[in-house]
Amino acid sequence: MDNPSRVFAAIVPASGREFTGSEKGQELEVRAVNRQSSGNRVREVQVTGTAEVCCPADRVSVRVSVGNSKESVNEVTNSVSRRLEYILQALRQHGIKDEDATVRRFLHREADLYHMDAEVTVTFSDFEKMERICSVLLEKLDKSVCVGTPQFYHSAECLSQLRRRVCVSAVENAQQKASEVSHLLGQSLGPPLLVREEDTREWRNEDEDDGGRRGQGATPLPHLPRTPTITASSRVSVSFSLRDKSRKKL
Repeated sequence: MDNPSRVFAAIVPASGREFTGSEKGQELEVRAVNRQSSGNRVREVQVTGTAEVCCPADRVSVRVSVGNSKESVNEVTNSVSRRLEYILQALRQHGIKDEDATVRRFLHREADLYHMDAEVTVTFSDFEKMERICSVLLEKLDKSVCVGTPQFYHSAECLSQLRRRVCVSAVENAQQKASEVSHLLGQSLGPPLLVREEDTREWRNEDEDDGGRRGQGATPLPHLPRTPTITASSRVSVSFSLRDKSRKKL
């Protein structure tokens, strides 16, 4: 009985090579193996590949509040309701759906005065539209309205897509370099035998300084809300079958 034979090879990216975009390939460990399986020789190459993908927040939430104090319930209710209706009308005119806006009202009494506060929480997927609406409300309602600081976040759909993208990118890196290794060894890369995701990580980058990427040493404005990003990484292990290019068909 023949002993299984093994061929080991390591592939390191050439010096000076740069990766484009936010996806990064890293060094892959490659192993070519001959082994017995059901009486037939199975020849394969085992590859580990990694990738990183960055994704900015795709949603932003803004709280808009109004309030007033009057000596009667009717007066304070009418005063706040007029401004609240203007806010909701402005949202509708800019194409904001009712399900993307939540309204809360609170009426209470202190001594001889009735106080009423109302708050509208709006969720945007269009950041430019959010900026336009906030400007309109501040311009028209002035000091009678309070527009809160935008809160950026990632939707569940965005995170799910990010995790799929980084896994697929890691597999693509593994396939590309396994193809190069098989060519180097005089083989032809066959179909995949096993794909396994071994490790995944995610981290937020909302505090990173992006001034250097803007050029000329520019720094972000202190009162301008930053759009946070999330980076995901994935490490996969993939096994491909090998075909000998020099072997002739019978």
